[in-house]
Formats: sequence, structure tokens, C-alpha cells
Amino acid sequence: MGQIGGLMFFFGLASIVLYFLNYQLTLLMWIDMWGEAVAWAIRIGLLVVGAALWLIDKKNDSERAQ
Repeated sequence: MGQIGGLMFFFGLASIVLYFLNYQLTLLMWIDMWGEAVAWAIRIGLLVVGAALWLIDKKNDSERAQ
């Protein structure tokens, strides 16, 4: 789950940064078809959910190591 979370976080962050540079990820071009508010919700959702999955996986790894 940590790898999926890391990818989601990366894509969310990259999408936000590239938006301000007037570019977009080809993989996420479809989110702009639903309007700006929905596109931002998806970008932020990717960022937050990805970070949460990654952090939960890191916590589980440290608990398994003990």
C-alpha cells in the first residue's frame, strides 16, 4: 500500500505544480473535463489519500520490525 500511496501523492503533487506552470499530466487530463472545482478536489484528494496510505504503511513497517 505504501507504493500506491507514494504514487498517488506524487501524481497529486505533480499535477498541482504543473497546473501552475500551465502544463498537465497526460494521465490526469480527464479531471479538467468536470470543471475546475472537481479537478482541484481530485488533485488534493490524491495528495491527501496518497500521503495517508504512505504514512500508514511506514507505521506498519516500523511496528512489524519490533
